[in-house]
Amino acid sequence: MANYTAADVKKLRELTGAGMMDCKKALDEAEGSVDKAVEILRVKGQKGVAKRESRTASNGAVVARLADDNTSGVLLELKCETDFVAKGEKFLAVAEAVAAHVAATSPADTPALLASEIEPGKTVQAYVDEANANLGEKIVLDRFAQFFGDFVASYLHRTSPDLPPQVGVLVQLDKENAEIAKDVAQHIAAFAPKFLSREDIPADTVENERRIAEETAREEGKPEQALPKIVEGRVNGFFKENSLLDQPFAKDNKKSVQKVLDEAGVTLKHFARFRVGA
Repeated sequence: MANYTAADVKKLRELTGAGMMDCKKALDEAEGSVDKAVEILRVKGQKGVAKRESRTASNGAVVARLADDNTSGVLLELKCETDFVAKGEKFLAVAEAVAAHVAATSPADTPALLASEIEPGKTVQAYVDEANANLGEKIVLDRFAQFFGDFVASYLHRTSPDLPPQVGVLVQLDKENAEIAKDVAQHIAAFAPKFLSREDIPADTVENERRIAEETAREEGKPEQALPKIVEGRVNGFFKENSLLDQPFAKDNKKSVQKVLDEAGVTLKHFARFRVGA
């Protein structure tokens, strides 16, 4: 039996991000040598990349990167299989490196990002696959957002103190206002609007909601003459749930987000909200 200690297993896990049983097997095969065990895990990791494709990556982290003058910003989600890997330095370093690459190169979309070179001769896809192999888990990069404008800000929220941020928000205002940017970004993180304004909601989606509202009201036996008002009220409720500008503001629910922005004299031009795995 190979001669190694619990400290060796711990060190190997920290170096590679691999699971405990995988580390023990590698140390057994390496006859207790941590350095050789690292190589063994790397080789096994490369062989296992394809096998991991069918696994579910529902953990991970959201990272943000802002220009020093706040005229641009990046929000990026990187996913993995377990929270153990998600909170590891190696995984987070990969997420930060890719976010920095996005900030520097401004790819058009995710396929363009994955095909771009993050290092000489190495695409982002290859870089992620390498992390997949080294960490022993499926690593997925499938979305990012990048804004350019007068003032871009971000907010990252930890749903658990021992995990990296699981929710991230990026906002773009037409002028600098750090306090409003932070307040609105926190509101977005909490209330998860799907659209900026009601005008951004597809017409067929609104009509479908209107149809459902009318059918529901009829099913409930509401008076025919009251239907238009009831339907309109329910559609407005849909707007308040899904349109950011229509939502009651988190810090003062007597005002809408639109009202708060108007009072501050700023316009919110764009926002992005990512929640890991959602």
